[in-house]
Amino acid sequence: MLITRGAIMDAKPKPFIPPAPKPREKPIGTLDLIFTAYRNPLEIWGVPSYNEPHMTVRSFGVETLIANDPGLVRHIMVDNVKNYVMAPIRQRILRPILRDGLLTAEGDIWKRSRKAMAPVFTPRHIFGFAENMRQSVMDFAQRYDTPSDKPVDMAHEMTLLTYDILARTLFSGEIAGDPADFAHQVEVLFETMGRVDPFDLIGAPAFLPRFTQIRGRKALAFFRRIVADTVEMRKSKLAKDPASAPNDFLSLLLKTEGPEGLTRGEIEDNIITFIGAGHETTARALGWTLYLLSQAPEERAKVEAEIDASWETLGEAQTWLEKLPFTRAAFDEAMRLYPPAPALHRMAISDDEYGDLKIKKGTVCVMLPWLIHRHNLLWDDPNAFKPSRFLPENRDKLDRYQYIPFGLGPRICIGMSFAMQEGVIALACLMRRFRFDLVEGFQPWPVQKLTTQPQGGLPMVVTRR
Repeated sequence: MLITRGAIMDAKPKPFIPPAPKPREKPIGTLDLIFTAYRNPLEIWGVPSYNEPHMTVRSFGVETLIANDPGLVRHIMVDNVKNYVMAPIRQRILRPILRDGLLTAEGDIWKRSRKAMAPVFTPRHIFGFAENMRQSVMDFAQRYDTPSDKPVDMAHEMTLLTYDILARTLFSGEIAGDPADFAHQVEVLFETMGRVDPFDLIGAPAFLPRFTQIRGRKALAFFRRIVADTVEMRKSKLAKDPASAPNDFLSLLLKTEGPEGLTRGEIEDNIITFIGAGHETTARALGWTLYLLSQAPEERAKVEAEIDASWETLGEAQTWLEKLPFTRAAFDEAMRLYPPAPALHRMAISDDEYGDLKIKKGTVCVMLPWLIHRHNLLWDDPNAFKPSRFLPENRDKLDRYQYIPFGLGPRICIGMSFAMQEGVIALACLMRRFRFDLVEGFQPWPVQKLTTQPQGGLPMVVTRR
């Protein structure tokens, strides 16, 4: 067969299609729904879920609206947000872990907590964290300096790294206990209590014991003990010599304690929320990014070239994100394909409507970044890894509400800018020195728990560039 020069020049490598559950061709049955929701909710969704702007289904006596249309998402989460509260099933899963932390609190408690934390997450403060973030990653990366053919689980490694970054920046390195033990207990906690229990799905009474919660109670007790010890350590330092205590997130929270501020319990709940959910979500996003780049050599080469070209000036940048647009785009694209928080749930407290759609009181509205980020009406080649979607010249073409890895509306993640800066700095520092290659023959499988996790981890070989 004759192959012309033009055909060779026109040939482009196909983008990498990462693993994901294949949409179901037929509706899921009740028993299959229960077991799949426990095992991996990402495997529930059928072909219409990725093609329709919205769907209304009824299961276990509850009317559920699957909202994929960006305008409908905006209506529920922003324009008419007062008509929607946290859905009961979401609270049944998360409140046993986070109690009155920022992710689960409502009403006045949520308002007090958000107001108390806002000063730490201003742009000026976040830019100020950059050097500590960089130093954390550089120190962490020393573990890879000795050449080795032995794979390391980068999913687990990234939980250790993001824990170290968070501990150094927001807690000045003063979290009680051993970091490795802490990271392990967080993983146990999310493996057990951070997933759908069949009793929650069918709306069983709260007094019936949840098997998942029983398994996770030991980890949760460990988690809360560490946080209580951390609070007592800092309270003691503040009492003895306030001038010597770090002026960080922990001190700021403790200074709000009192009748007009937060209770001790609310302070501990918010610390648990940030240490647990905060570092876990960024860790998952980083792990998935390294995996996707390992499978897309051309995209990885672009990231490496950008980092190399900018490296000498990065320390002078007000924000690393401006200097590394393609690195940021790869991180964004990883969160599109594998959103760290794959589900948002709300419930209508009164009848509502959006265009011709009637939303009855009591309807559970489910907005799934997993579906929205892969929806055929919203994205070109939605299942492919294409970082260029998020380059500055292309980002403006996206609807604000078709890409929601950090949520949206009044309850948008307060640590969004912190996480974006942390992610780009971590990628730049790691990929400047090392190359991460997935173990040959291994294919990770995305599983929804509290976050989107790779089943079996991400075994990778690390080599010096």
